[in-house]
Amino acid sequence: MARKKKDIVLQNILIENYAAEGKCLSRVDGKVIFVERVVPGDVVDVRVTKSKKDWGEGFPIKFHSYSKDRVEPFCSHFGVCGGCQWQMLPYEKQLEFKQKQVTDNLRRIAKVSLPPIQPIIGAAETKFYRNKIEYTFATEEFTPEKPAKAHPGLPEGKATNAQDTHFKEPDKKLDALKSEPLSESEAVSVEKFGFAGFHARGFWSKVVDIEKCWLQAESTNEVRLAVKNFALQNGFTFYGLRNQRGFLRTMQVRLCETGEWMVNIMFGEDDMVKIKAVLDYVLEKFPNITSLLYTINFKQNDSLHGLEPIIYYGKGYVVEKLEDYSFKIGPKSFFQTNTKQGTQLYKVAREFAELTGKETLYDLYCGTGSIGIFCSEMAEKVIGVEVINEAIEDAKENAQLNSLNKTHFYAGDVIDVCTDEFFAQHGRPDVIITDPPRAGMHEKLVRKINEMAAPIVVYVSCNPATQARDLALLDEKYEVTKIQPVDMFPHTLHIENVVQLKLR
Repeated sequence: MARKKKDIVLQNILIENYAAEGKCLSRVDGKVIFVERVVPGDVVDVRVTKSKKDWGEGFPIKFHSYSKDRVEPFCSHFGVCGGCQWQMLPYEKQLEFKQKQVTDNLRRIAKVSLPPIQPIIGAAETKFYRNKIEYTFATEEFTPEKPAKAHPGLPEGKATNAQDTHFKEPDKKLDALKSEPLSESEAVSVEKFGFAGFHARGFWSKVVDIEKCWLQAESTNEVRLAVKNFALQNGFTFYGLRNQRGFLRTMQVRLCETGEWMVNIMFGEDDMVKIKAVLDYVLEKFPNITSLLYTINFKQNDSLHGLEPIIYYGKGYVVEKLEDYSFKIGPKSFFQTNTKQGTQLYKVAREFAELTGKETLYDLYCGTGSIGIFCSEMAEKVIGVEVINEAIEDAKENAQLNSLNKTHFYAGDVIDVCTDEFFAQHGRPDVIITDPPRAGMHEKLVRKINEMAAPIVVYVSCNPATQARDLALLDEKYEVTKIQPVDMFPHTLHIENVVQLKLR
């Protein structure tokens, strides 16, 4: 172990196994060290960023040797952009680790009786699979500190694009100075530059300037680069995240399996001459766009919450399909970002619901109603509950779009909505499907589900750890009967998992 001031560096550490959330682990003197940006089999020097009695965290600063499982990443931005963490692993190995993540979480956290976990359903397409992506325009670019030696197996002298880079640790002190904007001279200097891509992990004010992203079809790269170059050529400023000023802020692109294509560009200035120039250029260069919108944002964040996108061309939304069901998606709508794997996920949920056509199905956290609508043909009635009123309005529109009269959607907290009076009016649930956010379900909602006592509960989760926590509480009334992991996001650490529970 080498130590410099408060720095702790562990040298020649063998990475032993996959842990969770994209991290791997090593054991040093009986202490578990969780390490980012490595894979089992790597031998590295690790800078420790957090040290507790029994465990620590860190990141690699030097690679001595590389795991035999590594492959050459296909993206030139890998290792700098944080969007895809696992391109250095073959897809089969990624699936193996994701299966392990689900297994470990359910066994160690839930600590309930489990059936055999089904093999994970992998994606047939591992590139260009996203239907939605968001880019940031900014004045500050993130670049790694310096390159290290080439990745094993690459031609001599070829620069690596994998983990073989000495990364700077996020400068939290500098990057936290949001209350201290750039000076006037600094602001004028940085406004001459413009970058378009993704926020660098750990650096809120910097972006990774992207040439080609493999997450969405090629047209998204073309429109991003076209807008960036048009702005630079015309002297339009890019948004400075630290000084909170600039013209071009963000861009959201949706590409649907139906062929519909929506672009929403966010501007930090209400200058219609410049806005019109950008939008007209985009329409001229990309005539296949079916909906073009713009949003004026004077807030200090890029969220669309509280903002109203304005339709410049087209109907202002796109229509996507899952099987034969159509879904209207606006710029603020939530929808599964991988359409093909979303269909697979919903098929599992529908199968686990064991519907016969006679059941009342409650769809909790229903969002825009997609799961309930997808299952509606096999149910007698679908009741959707969601706290976000805008999502409920979308759900009602989607029901109309599919000519459904058996679906009913209500805005409000499930705990408040699902009362005895509500059950008397709509019937008690025969099946509950719940699809909460990453934080999982509030304990009061878990208690409410136990109280509702539906014969079958289907729990769809994007975070097996919080799902496992909730399963431990549901164990009071339910037993876990089926488990099916689904990979929605190849080359990332994210994993979806569907669990069927039956009343004891």
